[in-house]
Amino acid sequence: MVPFFVQIKCKLGQSYTVANALAEAEIASEIYSTAGNYDLLVKFYVDHDTDIGHFINEKVQVIPGIQDTLTIITFKAFGAK
Repeated sequence: MVPFFVQIKCKLGQSYTVANALAEAEIASEIYSTAGNYDLLVKFYVDHDTDIGHFINEKVQVIPGIQDTLTIITFKAFGAK
């Protein structure tokens, strides 16, 4: 599985609605509310053969209330084994 993160900017007053829609869709591993330029930070996992751009376009950006997204591709996780 390939992990990646998406920061989501929601339309005003829509953060909880978007977070709940992501949770109900069961496509996100973790969903966090954040302060700053984006409202949510969401962690996803997809299969190695899944096109991340298509996944975001077809599964994430279609959720009502999302204004903008920023995708963060990660390379290596560090920590205890």
